[in-house]
Amino acid sequence: MLSFLQSYGLWGLFLGSFLAATVIPFSSDALYAGMLLVTHNPLLCLLVASLGNWLGGVLSYFIGWLGRWDWIERWFHINHNKILRHRVRVAKYGPWLALLTWLPFIGDIIAIALGFYRIKPVLSSLLMLVGKFLRFLCWTLLFYYFGLSVPI
Repeated sequence: MLSFLQSYGLWGLFLGSFLAATVIPFSSDALYAGMLLVTHNPLLCLLVASLGNWLGGVLSYFIGWLGRWDWIERWFHINHNKILRHRVRVAKYGPWLALLTWLPFIGDIIAIALGFYRIKPVLSSLLMLVGKFLRFLCWTLLFYYFGLSVPI
């Protein structure tokens, strides 16, 4: 992994963070920690990973935006009544759910659901950016708190 990080650098971090925020099952956390070790530049890593992860989340949002009721019923085997119940939950919290799109496993589903139900795209995108930035900021602070590399 170390040679991958050195070869692809920040572009690799961007791409990995982007892919991790789509429906592709991939975790950017180990990639991010490795890049902190390799670059010793926490601010640049924080910005690149946040931007890549956010853009991947925005892509997931717009994949949901393109979705149709019949696709959800057919591909996910969820009946129409269940879909309506989820709509009420998503509508209840609205774009604030975008703060949780960084969560493993369910974050992508949240982003897709926000898009599917057409929940305020601009506000959802901004809150998604805040949530993903805070996620990588926490990883950065934990990483340096435990003394795994040079201080910020």
